[in-house]
Amino acid sequence: MSTGLIASLYSKIGPVGVALVFLSLASTYLALKNIALMSLINRDFRRQFALIESDSEFCADKLYKSNNPIIGIIAEILRTHAHSSDIRAEVAYLFHRNFVRIMRDITWLKLISVIAPLLGLLGTMFGMTTIFRELAAGTGGASASMLADGIWVALLTTIMGMVIAIPTLVAFYWLSLKIKDFHMEAIEHSYRAVERFRYADSHDISMPQK
Repeated sequence: MSTGLIASLYSKIGPVGVALVFLSLASTYLALKNIALMSLINRDFRRQFALIESDSEFCADKLYKSNNPIIGIIAEILRTHAHSSDIRAEVAYLFHRNFVRIMRDITWLKLISVIAPLLGLLGTMFGMTTIFRELAAGTGGASASMLADGIWVALLTTIMGMVIAIPTLVAFYWLSLKIKDFHMEAIEHSYRAVERFRYADSHDISMPQK
């Protein structure tokens, strides 16, 4: 991209527009990275846990050897709360610890979805202020086409902000719902694993150590 083209773009969008471009890049990176990561985690969890549960003898060692974060939560529950009546609080703590990076990225997506339209509106206000200042300093000979062009440039940042905010908000809610699904999966399968372990324990099958 030539220097002249960059200068032309900068003259249209200004510093606020540049900030919005960086926000769009950050939003795209965070959304795509976490959507791909959570899809892989979900697919890997279902495949691994189905194999573990299909064994005629429930083996907790296989849970401990897995690098899947949801299975890691279940393994930790078995190791520390196998005989507890309520494991929901421990699952919530372990879930937060295992998914803290994803949850932080989701929070950033929420922040970007809020900041982007506000920055766009700020850019528009700066643009309109510049137009009216130039009109006030002139001799009153401004044409309608000049005013229309100036207002279009001023409104451009608002359009950019909305274009960034809408898909970012969609990604935020999709990832938030997926996180809630993972949390419920962790609770449900932890109870199922504990039941399987208690059954094995009642038949004198000792619990393996981590």
